[in-house]
Amino acid sequence: MELKLDHLLGMDVPPTLAARIISPLSRALAAHDVSTPGRLAAFLGQAIVETSGFVSLNEVLVYSSAQRIADLFPSRVPNAAAAARLVRQPEAFANCCYAGKNGNGNEASGDGFRFHGRGIFQLTGRAWYERAARELGRPYVEQPDLLLKPDDACLTAAWYWKLNHCNELADARNLDGVTKAINGPAMDQKDRRRAETNAALAVLLGKAVG
Repeated sequence: MELKLDHLLGMDVPPTLAARIISPLSRALAAHDVSTPGRLAAFLGQAIVETSGFVSLNEVLVYSSAQRIADLFPSRVPNAAAAARLVRQPEAFANCCYAGKNGNGNEASGDGFRFHGRGIFQLTGRAWYERAARELGRPYVEQPDLLLKPDDACLTAAWYWKLNHCNELADARNLDGVTKAINGPAMDQKDRRRAETNAALAVLLGKAVG
């Protein structure tokens, strides 16, 4: 099944964004065998939640509460006082909290901010950028902001999807398994992801949603 512009519009993706992303998204999905209604719906359900309807391809790194930072990253900042220097400081925040994770160097290396989450599924960490660059033949390590552009955002998302066996999970209607593969053990907003997937499937099959 081919994803079409009308499908995205039926899922309430803003028209300008839908027009911008439909061609690169269709190409990337076809190249990675996201080709059945069930696979497409599962992919789109995750993508809509991850990007707020394809509006944002960049991780939000600005936190206004030191306590919130301390609660989320207790191994990095043990209390609000220690986290105060990271409030509304995206670069400092990412370098501190993502140091030593997913192939990143230490805080001073700058890898945390350089390789923060980008793209439809928020590719994060030097190791993932290096792997995507190697397997897709794109200069993501040297130019990480390429993942903010539609072609590369779609390409890396479809690649990551297939790499993590999401086609097979979607075929089995294991939607929680898909959420875990995309979002990790936290499975944030899993109920919304399921609802968006079911809504997307209805649109793809030409059925009324509601």
